[in-house]
Amino acid sequence: MIWKLTEISEASQCRSLTLPEHTRVTKISRLIYTNSGNAILALASNGIHLLWKWQPNDRNSSGKATAGTSPQLWQPSSGILMTNDVADMNPEESVSCFALSKNDAYVMSASGGKISLFNMMTFKMMTIFMAPPPAATFLAFHPQDNNIIAIGMDDNTIQIYNVRVDEVKSKLKGHSKRITGLAFSHVLNVLVSSGADSQICVWNSDGWEKQKAKYLQIPPGRTTAAQSDTRVQFHQDQIHFLVVHETQLAIYEASKLECVKQWVQCESSAPISHATFSCDSQLVYACFLDATVCVFTASHLRLRCRVNPSVYLSSNLNVHPMVIAAHPQEPNQFALGLSDGMVHVFEPLESEGKWGVPPAAENGSTSNVAATSSPARGSGSEQGQR
Repeated sequence: MIWKLTEISEASQCRSLTLPEHTRVTKISRLIYTNSGNAILALASNGIHLLWKWQPNDRNSSGKATAGTSPQLWQPSSGILMTNDVADMNPEESVSCFALSKNDAYVMSASGGKISLFNMMTFKMMTIFMAPPPAATFLAFHPQDNNIIAIGMDDNTIQIYNVRVDEVKSKLKGHSKRITGLAFSHVLNVLVSSGADSQICVWNSDGWEKQKAKYLQIPPGRTTAAQSDTRVQFHQDQIHFLVVHETQLAIYEASKLECVKQWVQCESSAPISHATFSCDSQLVYACFLDATVCVFTASHLRLRCRVNPSVYLSSNLNVHPMVIAAHPQEPNQFALGLSDGMVHVFEPLESEGKWGVPPAAENGSTSNVAATSSPARGSGSEQGQR
């Protein structure tokens, strides 16, 4: 099959928007769209949250996030900022994490200190809890009960915490380094965790027993950073999940904990900084430390489109994306949070409608992740396309 990679090197080849900046913010550590799709929430490394809201107008009747119109950097009339407890930590050393409730009413967040619960309408801090040590490194709401949160910790444990009664219900031990990712599947009734030890664990979310554990297949001869973050995110089918590591992207089947697809970054290229599924799980958006962004088909982890730094960065070569977020309803829209505190939103040109041109055979297929088999590392050409 002839495969043509779409290269985007000029701003005119896609639609992009730089969000209004805030002077007190240096580095974007976490980024998420609200579930309603009309706002973007960022957490900076110094513990400050920024919320950009799109308003319905003549050019954007739905009021959804878009690269076509600029949002407002929103603040309540009180003028307060949502700011985390940073507990005398050096912001460069502390880990930032947050989770948004399903109805967008609350954000739970930590930046090395206590965990804060904020009201998203008023920005008021409702409560703070869990003073370190250990410090929280990842947060996830239970899909069936907003009062239950899984909290990954820097002491390698996962604490299952009930907010309503202010009590730790379970403490899960299985990792040897800090927790860097958590994802629930309500279909399989499991929690998948990942750690800086490159290990993935599957826990039953009824009794919290560990069901399976496996180490990532790190390419031979590849040395990774001592504390390389591994992230996990469930596919829309809630059976497969994406694993993101600086060396690779992989799709796993959760019940068997089997790697069904893997894309490995060639050794001479920049590490992956973050990646995410598109909202329909048909694409994977990945950003790299050399400031390129790659769009993959999720079914085969095949590189479809590459957005080069020249599209959105001026000549400042020291800036790179820290985190990437996908719009919850628009499968072709994503946002990047950068190391200089800026956030950019990207969409394909309206005339094209999507990123890159897939081969004819893939056009009609929906989720064919399950049809793929061996943990093939991709052909040399796939690895070498970057």
